[in-house]
Amino acid sequence: MITRLDNQNREIAQEIRSVFQASYAIEAELLDAVDFPPLKRSLDNFLKSDTAFYGIWKKKEIAAIVEVNSDSHLTHIQSLVVAPKFFRQGLAGQLIAFVFETYESKTFTVETGAANGPATKLYKKFGFVEIRQWDTDHGVRKVQFERK
Repeated sequence: MITRLDNQNREIAQEIRSVFQASYAIEAELLDAVDFPPLKRSLDNFLKSDTAFYGIWKKKEIAAIVEVNSDSHLTHIQSLVVAPKFFRQGLAGQLIAFVFETYESKTFTVETGAANGPATKLYKKFGFVEIRQWDTDHGVRKVQFERK
C-alpha cells in the first residue's frame, strides 16, 4: 500500500533520508560519480521540503519512495528511490503508476543520470520519451524524460 509520508516528522524524515542515501549511493556508483549532490541532501532539507513524499512500506520499513512536485500543468517526479534490499520487486513501477493515477497534470517529467540504464528502461516502459541531455557541473550526464 502506498501512503503519504510526513516528511516534517523527524523520525519519518530520517527514514526517508536513509532510503535516499542507500539508493543514491548505488546510483552514484552506476554513474561513476565522485561528487553526487543527492548524497549531500541534509535531514533539514527533507524536514523543510514542500514536495510530496509517498512510500511503500514492507515489514515496518520504507522500501520505496517517490517525491513529487506538482501544479495544475506539470507533475515532476523529483526523486524515485528504492532501498537496495527491495530492488527488482516492481516497487518503482508501482510508484510511477500511483503518480499517474493521483495527479491530473497534462505533462509529467523525470530526470536521471544518462548512464542509469535501469531507470531509463523503467521510464520508457511507462511512456516517457527523452527530451534532452546535458552535462552537470559535478560531471554527470543527465537526461530528462517527459510524458504527455
